Amino acid sequence: MGHKLLDASFDHAAEDLWVFGYGSLIWRPGFDYVERVPAHTIGLHRSLCIYSFDHRGTPERPGLVLGLDFGGACRGIAYRVAAKHRAATLAYLRAREQTTAVYRELVRGVRIEGKLEQRVDALCYVVDRGHVQYAAGLSHDRKLQIVRQAHGRSGNNRDYVIETVKALEALNIIDHDLHVLAERLKGPHDTHAAAG
Repeated sequence: MGHKLLDASFDHAAEDLWVFGYGSLIWRPGFDYVERVPAHTIGLHRSLCIYSFDHRGTPERPGLVLGLDFGGACRGIAYRVAAKHRAATLAYLRAREQTTAVYRELVRGVRIEGKLEQRVDALCYVVDRGHVQYAAGLSHDRKLQIVRQAHGRSGNNRDYVIETVKALEALNIIDHDLHVLAERLKGPHDTHAAAG
């Protein structure tokens, strides 16, 4: 159940890299992989717990994005990246995920779902609870309010939540809080706002 902090040797290991996707990496990985399989990890859960100052918001009007937070369990996707693409993939992921260093890069045991329940060590982006962008404990209504008004360089926050829920549904993953939020984001308030 433990986790390993990365050291320099991790970047240059001569073996395939596993990456665990739980949010936008499910529907927009952005890197080459040789395998994409449903997987889950224990001891971490998907949470809309990070203020986005970049991709889906700004420091003045932050959005909310997903992180892996401690406790519970999380189903998602494990990607196997060929060893020859390891360094380039890590560079890409860091440029994408770590613009404000809100995540800790941890290697965690992830179980591949299927007949043999294979276990692999995968790179996971886990929220740093000590970071200024950590946004735990927000009410559902507050999350809705934030997501509705936020926009960053990767687009609006509303689309991020809706696309993530669509991708989860395609994998038969129900994340109750996110699903309710997505349904409310699709509601009349936003239709009216889009028309006006």
